Amino acid sequence: MAKKPVQLDANGHRKYGVRDSVAYMMGDLGCNMSFALKGTMALFWTQVMGLSQWYSILLIIVQVWDAINDPLIGSIIDADKRVYKKRNKFLQYIFVGSIGLIIGGACCFVPVPQAPVAAKIAIFIGGYVLWDAFYTVANVPYGSLLSLISSDAGERASLSAWRSIGGALGNFVPMVVFPFIIYNKDQSLNGIRVFIIALVMGVVGFICFQVMIKNTEIRVDTDVKCNEDQPKFNVIKAMGNFMKNRPAVGATLAAMGMFIGMQGAATAVSVTFQIYFDDARSSGLISGFAMIPMVIFTPLASRMVKKFGKKELSTIGSICYIVGAAILFLGPLGIIPVTEDNTKIDLIVYILGQLICALGLGVYSTVSWAMMGDAIDYNEWKTGSREEGVVYSLHSFFRKLAQGLGPAAAVAIMGTMGYVNNSAPDAKGNFTAIDVNLLSWEVACDIRMLVAILYLVAGIFQFIGLGLVYNLDKKTLAKMNEELEARREK
Repeated sequence: MAKKPVQLDANGHRKYGVRDSVAYMMGDLGCNMSFALKGTMALFWTQVMGLSQWYSILLIIVQVWDAINDPLIGSIIDADKRVYKKRNKFLQYIFVGSIGLIIGGACCFVPVPQAPVAAKIAIFIGGYVLWDAFYTVANVPYGSLLSLISSDAGERASLSAWRSIGGALGNFVPMVVFPFIIYNKDQSLNGIRVFIIALVMGVVGFICFQVMIKNTEIRVDTDVKCNEDQPKFNVIKAMGNFMKNRPAVGATLAAMGMFIGMQGAATAVSVTFQIYFDDARSSGLISGFAMIPMVIFTPLASRMVKKFGKKELSTIGSICYIVGAAILFLGPLGIIPVTEDNTKIDLIVYILGQLICALGLGVYSTVSWAMMGDAIDYNEWKTGSREEGVVYSLHSFFRKLAQGLGPAAAVAIMGTMGYVNNSAPDAKGNFTAIDVNLLSWEVACDIRMLVAILYLVAGIFQFIGLGLVYNLDKKTLAKMNEELEARREK
C-alpha cells in the first residue's frame, strides 16, 4: 500500500494536525514522568530518611539554585544562535535534558536511612540540584515550543489542552497506582520501592521525549526573535521586561497558586490519608477522581476559547475552585460531625470539594500554556523582543518556587501541629524517621484543616492572577495578534 503523501502549508511546513497535538502531549508526559514523585519527597525525607527537623530549611535552600538555574538556562537558550544540523535548537536542548532525567529523579530518592545526617543532607542537595538542572534544560525550551509550533490562537489552545492531557496522564497513573506499591500495610512509606520506581519513570520519560522530538514541526519563523539589528541580548533587561509583562505575571501568579494547592497540599493530603482517613493506599485512587472534570472539559477547550476567551474562562474557573475549597472546610469546622472511628462522611465531603476544585482547575490548566504563549507574544508586542527562553524560564522559576515553598511550608506548619513530635535524636544526634502510627487524633484533625486552608489559598492566588492581573481578554488578544502579524509581514 502506497504511503500517503504529507500535506504542506503555504510555507512548506507539514500542515498542523493531530500528530502535532499528540507529539506535544508526549513532551509533558515525559516531564511528568520525572516530576510525578516530587510530591512524595516530603514523606520520603521525613518518614524514611528522618530529616524532619531539616527538610523545610533544605527545601528552601535548593530553591536558591532554582533562582539561578531557570533564568540562566533560559537566557543561554535565547542567546544560542548556533545552527544545529539534526534538529531545532529547542529540541536539541530537550534531547540533552531527557538523557539526564533518566537518573536525575532517582538521585532524589537514594534510600540510606542509616547514613549520618551530614551525608543525608549532601545526598538531598546534590540529588535535587542534579535533577533540577536536567529538568530545566528539558522543560524551559519545551514550554517555549508552543509559540513556535503554531501562531494560530485556536491551534495554540489545542496544544495547551493536549499538554494538559499529557500532564494529567503523567500525574494520574503515578497518583493512582503508586500508593498501592510504595506504602506498606501499616501505612508507612517503603523507601526502596520509591527509589526503584523513580529509576523506571526516568526511562519512560526519556522515551516520551524522543517521540515528541521526532514528530515536532516548527512553523513560526524563529528569526523574529534573533534579529541581528537589535541590541545585544541583556538578561537584566529581559527580567525587567518580564515584570512589566502583565499577562506573564498574572499567569505566573495563577500557576503559583495552582502549585501551592497541588504540591503544598499534596504533602498534607498524604499524611491526612495516613492518619486521618487511615487508608494511605487508596489516597491516589480518590485523588484520581479529580482528573474527571479535566478530561471532560479538555475536548471542549478549543471551541470554548474561541467563543469566550482564555482569560474569561479561566477566571470563572478560579471562582469555581474557591467554592470547592470552601466545601473542604465543612468537616474540620465541625459543620459535618466527624469522630475518630467514623471519617467516612468527611471523606465524601472531601471528594465533593476536590471534584469542584478540579473542575475550576481544569478550566485554567487546559489553557494555561496557551496563555503563556500569548504572554510571549505580548512581550514582543510591547518591547519588540520575544525572549521566549527568559519569559518562560522566569515563569517556570516561580512555578518551581511554589512547588518548593508549598511543601516546605506544609511540613513546617505540620511540625508546629505535632507531626515531628515523635522524631527524637539518638545518641549520635541523628533524628529517627517519623512513625505516623504514633501521631494523635488531634494532630490528624489539624492536618486535615491545613489541607482545606492550602486549597483556599491556591484559589485566591488564581483569582488574583487571572481575574485582576492578566489583561489579555478576547478583544485585546485579537488586536495584539493583528498588529504583530502586520509587523512581521512588514
